[in-house]
Amino acid sequence: MQFEQSVVSILKRDRRFDPHAYFFLKDALDFTLKRISESNGGNARHVTGPELLAGYRDFALEQFGPMASTLMNEWSVRKCQDVGDMVFHLIEEQVFGKQDSDKKEDFSEVFDFEQSLVTPFLPRSRRTNPRETPRVRRMVP
Repeated sequence: MQFEQSVVSILKRDRRFDPHAYFFLKDALDFTLKRISESNGGNARHVTGPELLAGYRDFALEQFGPMASTLMNEWSVRKCQDVGDMVFHLIEEQVFGKQDSDKKEDFSEVFDFEQSLVTPFLPRSRRTNPRETPRVRRMVP
């Protein structure tokens, strides 16, 4: 209930992101913490911005598959910085914790967010060079 109230409070100040994006972020943090704990001998530790972004991306791919990019666009989460903005909104609400070394810039341009949600579902030939356009063969009479 406290989390929901915090999201309502955030949305009064900043309506950029759909409320579902905040709830998904909370679940993505839990996903990331679990993954880090499993790889760290069961010990929990603070999650960095880039680690959370990778967890957010991986959790979106796991939960939504090829629809992840579409859903994130619907929620107005289109780049890494958007996730960082939501994180810092939740920090302001004292829902998420922060270390002194944490800053919004930790979420800037870490990777191409939208591309990271689309690429896993492209044919292999398109994954190696995503900028290359497919060639169309012309039929000559």
